[in-house]
Parts: sequence; structure tokens; C-alpha cells
Amino acid sequence: MKNQVVSKNVPSLDHDLVKKAVLIRAVENKLLQLFSEGKLNGTVHTCVGQEFSALAFSGQLAKEDTVFSNHRCHGHYIAFTGDYEGLLAELMGKQSGVCGGIGGSQHLCKDNFYSNGIQGGIVPVAAGMALANKLKGTKRVVVVYIGDGMLGEGVVYEALNIISKWNLPILIACENNYYAQSTPSKINLAGDILKRAEAFGIKTYHNDIWNTEELMQAASASIAEVREHQKPVFHLVESYRLNPHSKGDDDRDPDEINWYRDKDPINVFARENNPLFGKIQAETEQTVNVAVEKILKEPELDIRDYYQPLQEVACGPWEPLEEIDARQVELINVFFKEHMKNDRSIVFIGEDVWSPYGGAFKIARDLSDFFPDRVFSTPISEAAIIGISNGLAIKGFRPFTEIMFGDFITLGMDQIVNHAAKFHDMYNKQVKCPIVIRTPMGGRRGYGPTHSQTLDRFVTGIPNVKTIALNTLTNPQVIYQSIFNNEEHPVIVIENKLDYGSKIAKKRLPHYTYEKTSGDYPVVRIRPLQSAPNATLLCYGGMVATLLDCLEPLFINFEIKAEVIVLTKISPIDYAAILESVRETRRLYVIEEGTMTGGFGSEVAASVSERLYEQVRIKRIAALPVAIPSVRSLENQILPNVERILHSIAETL
Repeated sequence: MKNQVVSKNVPSLDHDLVKKAVLIRAVENKLLQLFSEGKLNGTVHTCVGQEFSALAFSGQLAKEDTVFSNHRCHGHYIAFTGDYEGLLAELMGKQSGVCGGIGGSQHLCKDNFYSNGIQGGIVPVAAGMALANKLKGTKRVVVVYIGDGMLGEGVVYEALNIISKWNLPILIACENNYYAQSTPSKINLAGDILKRAEAFGIKTYHNDIWNTEELMQAASASIAEVREHQKPVFHLVESYRLNPHSKGDDDRDPDEINWYRDKDPINVFARENNPLFGKIQAETEQTVNVAVEKILKEPELDIRDYYQPLQEVACGPWEPLEEIDARQVELINVFFKEHMKNDRSIVFIGEDVWSPYGGAFKIARDLSDFFPDRVFSTPISEAAIIGISNGLAIKGFRPFTEIMFGDFITLGMDQIVNHAAKFHDMYNKQVKCPIVIRTPMGGRRGYGPTHSQTLDRFVTGIPNVKTIALNTLTNPQVIYQSIFNNEEHPVIVIENKLDYGSKIAKKRLPHYTYEKTSGDYPVVRIRPLQSAPNATLLCYGGMVATLLDCLEPLFINFEIKAEVIVLTKISPIDYAAILESVRETRRLYVIEEGTMTGGFGSEVAASVSERLYEQVRIKRIAALPVAIPSVRSLENQILPNVERILHSIAETL
């Protein structure tokens, strides 16, 4: 190493390396000072005492490589980017911050650096980035930092399994500082850390931050191992943070902290090389102070640059609804065959999707025969599947992710809510995540309580996520083409199980017109031919067939001439067609297969009431609030059926 300074108690340290470590510490100490002065908002998680772990991995990567970090990310960020001013400005809430002040301490993004405060969730995202690099044939390395506390998260093991099986070029740097927030790891963590990685067949390295030269050399070797052999490595680094978990209390034994403070490499260097260290420290602190004084005068982000409200979409024009003599499942399958042939950015990923099985509902039939390098059949790991797809998406791929049953989407909700949905906003529009999550929902097949639910309530209303529900009146290829052409952010597509075998718009009632709007996500309108409607029936997805069976008895028994509105995009909802109909009929019945409370119908009822001040009668009709049984007779009574819909409407007359 050049410019070596020899110490009696620590290995020789490179002069430039010490300067970088001192810079990281100076920045973090300044942040703590600013917080105590009330000049920071939020929290601060410092890595004081762990700087050389950041420098060992982030500091020895190429700029084309990628780093994923966690809540304790400042050192990793400065070591990789050198952008200490952007970090200071970010935590000071300034527009010049790395994410415009939006991300704060835990959520940074710049030049292939990403961090997120959700523990464990970054591992599958980093794995997806590594998969993207492998698909592109690069020799780039992804480093993901985890802590000993993250080893309690199941998604970490889901990801390690896939990382190993798929030989992904990723380095997992595990910083063991012996505490998960305030709890000693020995209380929460069973077994041996290295054996966890070894159980998946991943090569391991083991060092500590106090033998700095060894750590730097071993980290360089582990990075080279990943780059040259395109296989994963798990590198455990023993460390100790000298400050509290965050900016608050510290319940650790003061004698223990002082023991580690005494052996801290920077402090040892300071003792053994006092004049030189004093000069480095003074110059660094002056640099940081000058940057802070400049940043304090800078403006904060304007709300208009961060958030723009959605504009209401006009209705129409209406055009005839075309019939298609093909089943929904065939049309979706053909869409993927045609588009994967023409666009190598498309990746199909899900459980049991390889041939000959082709997925539980055969959407992926034959895809792996035609595109073996871009169809990935995964373990049962919903969180990891979605997380890996997130990594692929932010790297420029277009992942279409299949969750075998909609009931299972709850297992991956963190990756939807705290990762895919937030990347764009929390990184101040620097990242796009065009992941498409497809999943079948709905009952009436006797699959029972955990395979029959309609859980749209859990995925609608998530900021920056569109939710689409296919139906038997709209060509699914049109919907998927619109998603492919237009969407840069996450989309969840609900496909009703019963509808897979139905042909598109083949079943029609006499005396009604069938029309649709011409937009990206058509709204279908079924309207009486010869007279004005006096009730609006709103539905989506798998309720279409049931609702159409209600039209004739509604007219015969109650003289209700209903107009049916069928939505495709159920979040965010375009209200133009609904309002146009309800202004005429003054009665709105919302029929959904999910349960009522807090669901689609509740949202529609509230929004229509806000938009129409004149009196409108609104009724919600939904599944009963109990688990869906397997027995057919009970299942038919739990879910909205013709008899119950008619009875519910009659009650309002």
C-alpha cells in the first residue's frame, strides 16, 4: 500500500484510507451535532466504529458495480460515491440532497447506490439486480450489506436459497456488531452465522474491522471471487458501533463500549500518529463545516415538484364491444409468446412455471421451451420472487411475476408496499420500477379458505401502484399491451380463476347494447336498448357473469332497467363513466366478490358521494365476512349470487 503509516498496535494503514474513514466519522459526528441543535428532521443511524467495513467493500468496487445498503448506510454511501455533501444536504432536508430531502438518513440513491430502512427486504432486490447483470453478461458485482439483526428475517433465507441455486454474482457483506438495535445478538440469534450461508452452499469469508489490512485484502479477494466466477460470496465482518443504535439512549455496558472505543482503528491511529492524525482531522472537519454552512442557506423541495394530483379522466367516446372466439387463458399465453419473442427485456418469473406444467392455470404453457433463459421457475418464496423482480425492474427489465394464488400475495406485501411502490418517490424520481404482478383471485371452485379469496382491498389504494382486474368482456391482450406500453411503475393484475376458460364477450343478452371506452384500460357499459336506465350496477373482474344473470329478473320482478358499468382499472379509479351513469339513474349498486368493509365498494361509495352533492342512493353488495368454505352450497351463499343481489336491491326500493 502507498503512503503507509506504521502503528505499533494496528497493521499499517494507508494514509488515503485513513482520510476516508475520518471523513465518514466527521460527517456523522456533524450530523449528530446538527440534530442536537434542531437542524435535522427524523433520525440518524451512525456507523461510527464500523467505517472500515464500508471502505473494505463499497470503497473497493468499480463505479459500474452496485451497492444495496440498509438503515445504517452513511459510511457505505460515502465510501462508494464520495458524495458527502449530498448526504449532508439530504439529512438537512435540502433540495440539493441526494434524494431532495425525501429519503433522509435511511433512503439514499445515487450512482448505483440504493438503501432502504426495511430490514432484510433489500436482499432479494439486490439479488434481482445481480440476476439482471448475469442476464446482460456483464462482470459487474452487487454488494448487499446486512446486519446480524437481519438474520431473523425470513426473506433473507428465501433470497439466499435462490442466490445459491441460480449462481448470482452477489456479495453479501454481513456486519455483525453484536446488537439488534438494543438487544444483544446472543439473546435473539441461534446458531452460527457463517453456517447459515454455508447451508446454502455459499462460499464464506470471515474478518473483523480491527485487523484492518487483513479486512481490506480479504474484501478485495471476495469481490474478485464474485466478479471472476460469477457466483455468490458471504463475507462476515465482526464489528462494533460506538454510538447508540440511533440518536437515542444506549443501554449497553459503558465499560464494554469503552473497551471497543479503545481498540477502534481510528482511535488507535490517532494515539500512535498524533500529529499526522490531528492534521487529517482538522482538515476534514473544516471541509465538513464549510459544506454545512453552504447547505444551510439552500432551499427545500417545493411540494409542487414532489406531488402532482391525478387529473380526472373524461369519459368516452363509446365504441362497440368486439367478440373474440378464444379463451382468456389462451389470449394471455399468446401475448407472452409474441412479446417475449420480440423484446428480450421481458422476464417471466413464478412458481412451477416451467414446461410441461406451465403454471397452475397454464398461463406459462410452453414459454420455457421457447425462452429458457428468461423464464424462471422459483421456490415457494413469494417475498423473494417479488423482490427479485423489483431488482430486475429497476435495472431496466420488464418482469412479469406470477403469484400462484392471489391469497399468497400477502406473503410478498412488504416488497410491494415498502419497496416497489416507494422507490420512485423516496428516491426523488430517480428510479422506475415497472414490475407487473399477476395473480388469480376469486372463489366458486371449492378451493377453500386460503385459495379462494378476492383480496383486492389489500392492493388498491397503494400510492404509485395501479391495480387492474381482467374480465370476460375485455380482450386481455389489449390490457397487457397497455401495461407494457405505458406503465413505468408497479402494476398488479387480478385474473379471476373462473374467467380463464371463458371466451371474450361471447355471451350477450338481447335488448342491450355492449360498448366500451377507447382508453388504455377500457370501461365496459351494458345499456338498455330502448329506454333510459333507472339503476347503475357497478362491478369488475369475476362478477360480470353473475351480474348479467341479474338483469332480466330485475326488470321482470322490479321494473329496474339497469345499466352495468364494468371497470378494468380498479385503482386508481376513473369515475367519469360511473358519474355519467349515476347522474341519470340516481341509484348505484356496487357488487364485488371481496368482503364489504374497507373494500372497493366502500371507496366507490365515498368518492361518488363526494362528487355528487345531489341525493343518490348507494348500496354495497359483497361477500359475507367469513372464511370462504370448500363445500359448494355454503360457498355459493357466502359469495354474491343472483338471489342475494336481487334481494339486496329489492330492499332499497
